[in-house]
Amino acid sequence: MGHPVFARLYERMVPSLDRAGGAAHRNELLAGLSGRVIEIGAGSGLCFAHYPDTVTEVVAVEPEPSLRRAAQCAAQSVEIAVSVVDGHAGQLPAEDASFDAAVASLVLCSVPDPRAALSEVRRVLRPGGELRFFEHLRSEDPGQARLQDRVDWVWSHVLGGCHPNRDTVATIDAAGFSISTCRRFEFRPCVLSAPSSPDVIGRAMTTP
Repeated sequence: MGHPVFARLYERMVPSLDRAGGAAHRNELLAGLSGRVIEIGAGSGLCFAHYPDTVTEVVAVEPEPSLRRAAQCAAQSVEIAVSVVDGHAGQLPAEDASFDAAVASLVLCSVPDPRAALSEVRRVLRPGGELRFFEHLRSEDPGQARLQDRVDWVWSHVLGGCHPNRDTVATIDAAGFSISTCRRFEFRPCVLSAPSSPDVIGRAMTTP
């Protein structure tokens, strides 16, 4: 099911989020990537301009129609080859072992089943392939975690399915990835973003 109201709201919020640090976080997320990449839940294509020229191709998967149209426009303004396709994280439109790397940017918080999504990422990555992730996650502070739990139902319904209280790092680890780097930080571009302010940027490799 799409989230057209949230999609329009998100596109309007992007400039202020970028100024607050979102663009720098995407640079960090994608630095050093190379080869063929699949991006899960590409949204409006915010990551496209941040891919290094060592990336040969990006296949961007986005299920929401209005965001997918915006991503298709964004793809035309970058030099790397980007194809934007319809699809969802639980059933990626890609062959087994066909990508060198996968990117999940603020998407594992909102997919219906993050375990299934990560299983699909493993399927489409070649042996030794890399997952880059930039995600909201459950706070390590007990008080903030309780706040996340209290607002989760409303938050997810208003903000496109985003669940601020998922322990995404543990889920990635349990899905058969070996996490090599993991930087936790607070990203709070406005006071209303407190429930989703605990974030993480990291890298993980597929394991046998």
